[in-house]
Amino acid sequence: MRNPTRILTVLLSGLVAWLAMGTPAHAAETIDSYVVSATVEADGTLRVNATITLADPPDTLTQSFGTTARTTDSREYRFEIGEVTATSGGTPLTPTVTAGEGRTTVGVPTAGLTTPIELSYSVRGAAMAAADGSTVVAWPVVQGLELPVSTVDVTISVPGPFSSVDCAAGDPTAPGACTYFAGGTHDNPLPVFHHEGLAAGNMVAATLRFPAGAVAVNEDLRTLWTLDRAFSTGPAELLSALALLILGGLAVWLAHRRVGRDAAGAALPTRIAEFAPVGEGESEFRVLEAVRPGQVGTVLDEHVDPVDLTASVLDLAVRGHLRIHELERASAHAATDWSFERLDSDEPLAGYEQTLLEAIAPVGGSVTVSNLPATVLPSIPQVQSELYDEVVARGWFARRPDTTRNTWTRLGWAALGVALLVTILLAGFTTFGLVGLALVLVSLGVVFVAAEMPSRTSAGAGVLSGLQVLRGQLATQPTDQLPEGREYEQLSRILPYAVVLGGADRWLQALVDADDDDTADGTDLAWYHAGADWHLSDLPDAVHNFVTTVQGTLVSR
Repeated sequence: MRNPTRILTVLLSGLVAWLAMGTPAHAAETIDSYVVSATVEADGTLRVNATITLADPPDTLTQSFGTTARTTDSREYRFEIGEVTATSGGTPLTPTVTAGEGRTTVGVPTAGLTTPIELSYSVRGAAMAAADGSTVVAWPVVQGLELPVSTVDVTISVPGPFSSVDCAAGDPTAPGACTYFAGGTHDNPLPVFHHEGLAAGNMVAATLRFPAGAVAVNEDLRTLWTLDRAFSTGPAELLSALALLILGGLAVWLAHRRVGRDAAGAALPTRIAEFAPVGEGESEFRVLEAVRPGQVGTVLDEHVDPVDLTASVLDLAVRGHLRIHELERASAHAATDWSFERLDSDEPLAGYEQTLLEAIAPVGGSVTVSNLPATVLPSIPQVQSELYDEVVARGWFARRPDTTRNTWTRLGWAALGVALLVTILLAGFTTFGLVGLALVLVSLGVVFVAAEMPSRTSAGAGVLSGLQVLRGQLATQPTDQLPEGREYEQLSRILPYAVVLGGADRWLQALVDADDDDTADGTDLAWYHAGADWHLSDLPDAVHNFVTTVQGTLVSR
């Protein structure tokens, strides 16, 4: 946008709003002639002296000068109107000059005048730089008049040779050529412009082009903020954003691969448990690695979840540390509740198991599931922390999964905050807003990948593979091949693992099928007691309700 024709086009289009704001003239009010004698000074200042002859002067002659011209690339030329004076027949007049946003309005009192008005002013900013180093001076010498003009004549004095001249006149939204214009010839060494029949609100714009160095550039060209410009899709901006997005995504991927990927495991999965043959068509469930159900879920998904703690409660009961009592309901429609009875056992417990046991079944006390929020929830953070410490102590994780996850999550959110700040700065002061958005996406990638950053050691990877094998066994192992006479004990040992790994329904049904009489079974299971009219056929619903209620209580915290 540096050739003279385009500069003139931009100037005219940018001034349209202000040039078209004049009110229609009364039929009797006409400007007979508007004669301009202008001078382009070497420093780029344009000085305009206009002699205005009115046929029937109004009380006030008003002329508006546009002082901004917006370009197509979100920039804006600004012009300064100054040194405004007005006389008539040598008598000074007192013009009012009102500077508004995008225009300067001059009002000259003309009531009763019989001689032409001479209006003088200066313009700074009209000398604009062209791409080839030349200077283009463009200005609507007639603009913003509320009255039609019969004839317009303009002569411009210049400080040296000029290389081209142009003139546009008419409606600012679609100007045409002036009646005639010339300059640099034998007959017209100075630029001259002439136009006839100019309607109210129309304009006459003169453009001159000077060789480099002949006239100094004094343009005031400012960059405007727009959404399109701030997030430009130009080649440089788009390529920079894409490069950053690719490099940032690669960095996140490499970080996850290096930090968040499990260490190479053993050639074979670690055997967690097995169904060992003990006779013809009989297998016994044996835990080989002392991996407790609460630890199972933590190794699987790197989180201590409510289901892990619920399975731990069942496991503590099955192993003889406590007994779950299903309480009689107050009415047929009342919710089921349970209490926990502490039992004596010499079997050693992990730290998290001891804390959990003390919370739900304190020595000499009684806790019901309905009271868990008040009695147990305060201890849950400690249980979770000790369980995370346990999986590290067992050598399955080099660092606590929750600490690793939290560290990367904080890093991701901090990076996101910085990325948003950078985006605001880039969008506010440059055209590289897309680069900021790329940073935001990379930061969000860190936030999302943070949950995957805890990594298992070689031992932990072996345990994970072993748990997957056990999951398959629990889903496929026949449930009717347990040692005769020990079905209740064996099925009960399997149940906490099935709650975590899946397949609990088939093992609960196996417990139902193991009942070979029609008598009440309220105390047949050592770890779960219910009322006198309770049967093992009620166990699947009872366990489902118990697991759901306890998990819901733990989630509510």
